[in-house]
Amino acid sequence: MTDLLAAANAPGCPQGRFWGLIPCAGVGARAIPAGAPAPDLPKQYHLVAGQPMVLHTLAAFAGAQRLAGTLVALAPGDTYLDGYHSSLWFHAQCGGATRADTVIGGLKVLLARGAAQHDWVLVHDAARCLVTSAQIDGLIAECEHDSVGGLLAHKLPDTLKTAITGPTGVRVASTVDRSDKWLAQTPQMFRLGSLLDALNRMGAAATDEASAMEAMGHRPKLIPGGAHNFKVTYPDDFALAEAVLMQRGGSATLELFKGKRDNAQPVGNPFF
Repeated sequence: MTDLLAAANAPGCPQGRFWGLIPCAGVGARAIPAGAPAPDLPKQYHLVAGQPMVLHTLAAFAGAQRLAGTLVALAPGDTYLDGYHSSLWFHAQCGGATRADTVIGGLKVLLARGAAQHDWVLVHDAARCLVTSAQIDGLIAECEHDSVGGLLAHKLPDTLKTAITGPTGVRVASTVDRSDKWLAQTPQMFRLGSLLDALNRMGAAATDEASAMEAMGHRPKLIPGGAHNFKVTYPDDFALAEAVLMQRGGSATLELFKGKRDNAQPVGNPFF
């Protein structure tokens, strides 16, 4: 994998190479139903359509034509992926206490192994397991010549309300104009050096990479994603993701990863 990352500095590619970075150090606390005990594994390792959720994400990145490689940023001590092998991605225990810390750790690993400051990095949520290779390639095509970079996003389809809480419960305070509102998704694509600087400056307050770039005065480009590119966050989301993946057939994930697990078997999803 060192040789793969060293290719980032290869001549003939002045615009920089493209790298995937998947923060995978969280536990997914919001996915645990109220009153339920904490599961044995983080949500990204629970089965969805027969495979650990993160493997569907990795299958999409493995199928993206423009990516030179993908790093999965794990929590310290996390060895779950040790039994899976691919020439298209690798993992490192560089995660931190927050998403921003984990992305910073991942960016530093890429740099240490040969990636260049001017390379592009596509940061993607492990739990957005319905992203497609075509969407990843499309984001690259839309942003590779942009001065800032951009992100997949979904134009808000529903009427948006603000709320007020009083003695009779939560009530509508106002209706918000939705015409210019978008739901931020991932991947989010920026130059590696610029993103690292932005995250270092903003710290844990950065809920996504685009917000860190915005804080530096940049205006990331919005690229339409799709309703299916949602983040599996709440218990009901698992069933919806499973239905979509089953409809697609899950063949890419199955072919890439079947029989690759050498140690402990993944557990089933306890949430549905």
